[in-house]
Amino acid sequence: MEFQINKEFVNHISELVAQNKETEIKETFEEVHYADLAEFFEEAEQELAVEIVKILDSDKTSDAIAELDEDVRIDIFKGLSSEEIAQELNELESDDAADVLSELSEAQKEEVISKIEDVEHAKDIVDLLRYDEDTAGGLMGKELVKVRNFWTNMRSIKEMRLQAEDIERVYTIYVVDDNDVLKGRLSLKSLLTTSTKSLVNDVYSPSITSVKVHDKAEDVAKIMQKYDLVVVAVVDEMNRLVGQITIDDIVDFIKDEAERDYQIAAGITDDVEASDSVLELTKARLPWLILGLFGGLGAAAIMGSFEETLSKFPILFFFTPLIAAMAGNVGVQSSAIIVQGLANDNIKGSLWDRLFKEIGLSLINGTVLGCLVMVYGFVQDFEILTAVTIAISLIIVIIIAALIGTFVPIILHKKGIDPALATGPFITTSNDIFGIFIYFLIAKMILPI
Repeated sequence: MEFQINKEFVNHISELVAQNKETEIKETFEEVHYADLAEFFEEAEQELAVEIVKILDSDKTSDAIAELDEDVRIDIFKGLSSEEIAQELNELESDDAADVLSELSEAQKEEVISKIEDVEHAKDIVDLLRYDEDTAGGLMGKELVKVRNFWTNMRSIKEMRLQAEDIERVYTIYVVDDNDVLKGRLSLKSLLTTSTKSLVNDVYSPSITSVKVHDKAEDVAKIMQKYDLVVVAVVDEMNRLVGQITIDDIVDFIKDEAERDYQIAAGITDDVEASDSVLELTKARLPWLILGLFGGLGAAAIMGSFEETLSKFPILFFFTPLIAAMAGNVGVQSSAIIVQGLANDNIKGSLWDRLFKEIGLSLINGTVLGCLVMVYGFVQDFEILTAVTIAISLIIVIIIAALIGTFVPIILHKKGIDPALATGPFITTSNDIFGIFIYFLIAKMILPI
């Protein structure tokens, strides 16, 4: 049964804190999952959340703190001492602890690290802080089980028991040589079905997928997706085993990237949430709105330069929104497909193949829509040249919008810029301007002015 966090529950806990009923508080949260505890921290006032962290054991609260949004976590840490923060980090796996620690100031970071009781754990955290968060090193954890290739099965089992004591979940058993160079993996079946005196070197499998410590996180995600992995080994430049990335770490990365790309596509420059302040939300949204404003002013200027055409054929004005909307819609559709393909690494073939495919597709779509416009013009008793002008403009605008929507994200990707940028207001605004310009240019060429 799902645990419910509501206002009544928060108020009840607040009353228990006010009455100093620590035992009852611990009993209340004893069977609560850390994800539900994290939800409680987000719902509670900062002072109450801090009190609960101090009352409950760190092995209960640490995972919940790691689940929190950064702003909530920082607020809670403001009420904790460096030693209390260190106690929380001491219970976390190295990758989660490093992520949390990276949010602190340099001075507080050093102080917290000095308070962590497990020296080896502290060293692992410091080592992870050296890597960029969007690389394999930034995603990996140091906790793993490994055996030497020259050990016997019996010794391997003994060593594995010792290593597994501080590990929450064992995904695989890595085989390394005396210099920690990754050799392969050891299956549990091989370990159990061969003699205890057998050497690991005789029973391990050299077949293992690994990534380099400085590989991009998105490349790691693609590898894990392609080979359907739940864990992947991370090695350094000398192929020495330095950590592993588990499926939960990569899912968190994919989720964060998807949210970021969605915000970029929607025209939001910074990583924001609905709960952020008005100032933060304004700073994230305003740049693209300004771009849209200038785009609109540009479109108005283009229409002004064709004033003579509009004065003789005012009916063209009423189809301006249609041309602009179709240009924007087609551009966004094309760019969305390309961005998705780039993300999944399935954009195959040459650019020329892509070019001819997009021209063919947009020509078919444009022709169908142009014919519908011609039918509409016939029903509304438009002059034949007016209907032809609108139809031809629509076809050409759709072709050009499709090409812009296709090649802008590809070019951005080749330049190392996030192609998701091409699915938002940028592509819509540019296609609006091009569409309106082409519309009136064709009108001036076809209509007797």
